[in-house]
Amino acid sequence: MRLYFIAFQFLTIIPLPFSVRCDEKDLGRSMALFPLVGVTLGGLLAGADFFLGQLFPRQVSDLLLIVLLTAVTGALHLDGLADVCDGLAARGGRERFLAVMKDPHTGAVGVVGLVLALLLKYAALLAIPPDIKREALILFPALARFSQVMMAAGAQRARSDGLGALFAGGAGPVQFCSAGLLILAAALLLMGMKGVCPVLAALLLTWGGRSWAHRRLGGVTGDVIGCFSELNELGCLLVIVALAA
Repeated sequence: MRLYFIAFQFLTIIPLPFSVRCDEKDLGRSMALFPLVGVTLGGLLAGADFFLGQLFPRQVSDLLLIVLLTAVTGALHLDGLADVCDGLAARGGRERFLAVMKDPHTGAVGVVGLVLALLLKYAALLAIPPDIKREALILFPALARFSQVMMAAGAQRARSDGLGALFAGGAGPVQFCSAGLLILAAALLLMGMKGVCPVLAALLLTWGGRSWAHRRLGGVTGDVIGCFSELNELGCLLVIVALAA
């Protein structure tokens, strides 16, 4: 359970009523339980949806769910999405890309990327049929957290410092396989065989992103991991919408 709480502390801003011992290698090891933290976040969304649905029309309650997820995660991965968008817009080679991502200021392209991603996420959530909405709310945060494990485990590190380097350095095949089994079990339990489709889509998207990061940047960074986590949240919702059409 200690590794779960370490993962929970990193992936959310929800305070724990107790302290958790964390060694440097524990950060990478905790990635095995990232999907379980995602399921926890999804359960929080599903519970909030039940109560919000009693008070507001769906258009409002779904937007509040997006706000809630952003709040409890501290917008950590949205920051990565914005930084990668700014890096893509910058002219220059690898060093220029990395320098732009490290800049604490968000540029115009990063803002546009954030707005488009949040709008698409909201529209996709709104389009999910009510009879599978609870399952979707639980699955999409979990699948995105699995993508973080896939992006980091055994990957080259574009920087020697930063959280991305710590996770990439500490996660390996054991963490990837453990996280993979967890997300596959969750997908099957929630959506049956249809749950395999968003998992496969996440594997393809994340593998492509990781290959791109290795070619373009020489490895992954925390921003790249966060960016593809956001893209996988959106991708999971879109696949579920397509399956329900």
